Amino acid sequence: MASSMDFLKACENRRTIYQITDKIPISDARVEEIARHNIFHVPSSFNSQSTRIVVLLNDEHKQFWEFVKEVLKPQVPEEQFPQTEKKIDGFKAGHGTILFLNDPNPVKKLQSQFALYAQHFPGWATQSNAMAQYHLWTALEAEGCACNLQHYNPIIDQKAQAHWNIPQEWELQAQLVFGGYAEGAREAVEKGGKQQQPIEERLFIHGAKN
Repeated sequence: MASSMDFLKACENRRTIYQITDKIPISDARVEEIARHNIFHVPSSFNSQSTRIVVLLNDEHKQFWEFVKEVLKPQVPEEQFPQTEKKIDGFKAGHGTILFLNDPNPVKKLQSQFALYAQHFPGWATQSNAMAQYHLWTALEAEGCACNLQHYNPIIDQKAQAHWNIPQEWELQAQLVFGGYAEGAREAVEKGGKQQQPIEERLFIHGAKN
């Protein structure tokens, strides 16, 4: 059985990596297995199970980022688009993209059943979705994948809904891009370090005993 230290180390190793390749150290079947574990075991308030996940691999992943370029091109000044295209191609260079969505129907059902908490359910659904994002990000990192989290919603919503038959009412929250580590990518992140505010300003403990 894995120790709690294994889990904590996986959390520590989870970093944002932009320099990625399409070669990953695990199979697509393993990616699916991790996604299934995620959808079954990440908690949700009142067991709403409102998170939806769409996994795009290989050519489907690349198509998603082509769609992003298509919708961005009319919105970005012409002289700036080459830089934007370069950035999007960096995501496209990966192996897969995982779309995280919220289905509002379970939320609405709970709002009608528990009127006292109605105003809170949308926020709780967003929190559950965020946990799913963190779970998959950390799990893929533990398998040796490089990941970064993007938010090209809502500009990409309609394209994605039409192409992958996603219900229109589902609300896209984030996109987790993953692939293999490009040469030197991990080392560059670790060398740069991670700026942290003093922990004493963010963590407060009361009543602890030795």
